Amino acid sequence: MDRIIIQGGIPLKGEVPISGAKNAALPLMAACLLTEEPCRVENLPVLQDVESFLGLLKGLGVSVTSNNGSVELQASELPGGRAPYDFVRKMRASVMVLGALVARLGKAEVSLPGGCAIGGRPIDQHLKGLAALGVDIRLKDGYILARAGRLKGAEIFLDLVTVTGTKNLMMAASLAEGRTRIHNAAGEPEVVQLAEALRSMGAGVSGVGTDTVEVVGTPRLGGFQARTIPDRIEAGSYLLAGALTGGEISILGACPEHLGALTDKMSSSGLELEDDGDRIRVTGFRPIRAVDFQTAPFPGFATDLQAQMMVLLSLAEGTSVITETIFENRFLHAAELRRMGADIQVEGSRAVVRGVDRLLGAEVMATDLRASASLILAGLAAEGKTVVNRVYHIDRGYERIEEKLSALGARIERVS
Repeated sequence: MDRIIIQGGIPLKGEVPISGAKNAALPLMAACLLTEEPCRVENLPVLQDVESFLGLLKGLGVSVTSNNGSVELQASELPGGRAPYDFVRKMRASVMVLGALVARLGKAEVSLPGGCAIGGRPIDQHLKGLAALGVDIRLKDGYILARAGRLKGAEIFLDLVTVTGTKNLMMAASLAEGRTRIHNAAGEPEVVQLAEALRSMGAGVSGVGTDTVEVVGTPRLGGFQARTIPDRIEAGSYLLAGALTGGEISILGACPEHLGALTDKMSSSGLELEDDGDRIRVTGFRPIRAVDFQTAPFPGFATDLQAQMMVLLSLAEGTSVITETIFENRFLHAAELRRMGADIQVEGSRAVVRGVDRLLGAEVMATDLRASASLILAGLAAEGKTVVNRVYHIDRGYERIEEKLSALGARIERVS
């Protein structure tokens, strides 16, 4: 397995472009399954998850033509409606093909999903919503077997906010007969972009960004063209990298309104941030002040930035308390940060972070995608050499991270 080696202690300076958001690109690509007409997705990030998802679509019978950061998809024929284990095990987002397939074909066989080990992340809310739309669902040999005639609009009450579940049910409801209301729906920017694509295909979608999304289905949907929104998690990670190293960097192409919860906490910690439209600049300096926060669905503090923010607070003056409300097993990076000198105590869903004067380079192991990012950030700020093992996770969500950090002055390399 590859490792990333970092010589820390160098302030990062310069500009870094933000790539398209993986969590927006994947549902856009899944939406091609709803129509026979061509669909085009632009500003695709070069990531392992994107390649895996394209492989899944090809296996389903979708014609895929890639060109310079864009992809044209056409699902003229979908011969089997079966998404096999070898593809779906690689990432949980693959389950989003379920709603589109059963809505269009009346049947689907989709392997139960895999992905990062950051909690159970069950898909029961997806299945509950599909059942309300008239889908008969059975589980057999690790597969979801779904059968239906034309789906019927329904009132769907989700027991908890689920981003992937909201996307899945929106796509299914777009081909259903009548009106569907999804209550307790997610309102993330990636959900909003999918809704815009579905509207351009001919579905009636309203209420997106609130906790109740309404979808008026249609018997047939057309194609669409969409440009993937910038990745707010990548953007936040680079802002934190600049702050941690005492540098001065600007992120280019991000949406400031997608980063409000993070930039508010960074400002509260004493950091200087300047927002100039699609350019945000951070100036890092000490001392950093301790702040408390808890993760929450958008527009709250993103769980995908919790690990990176923990690194910043490990160097703050005072004690910070982080409460994780989304995933029950998302403090695995804390043990690795302790190897670098951080003072972090995990108490159930809370992490108590007592700031230290410095972090020291060490050999550490990544457990998931965002933990990988946090350990790289810690290595950038630490004294001496840090070796991050099992970095294959990072390729699922960060495009050319070593190149982008090197361009900012970091001493970082990937070795086999």
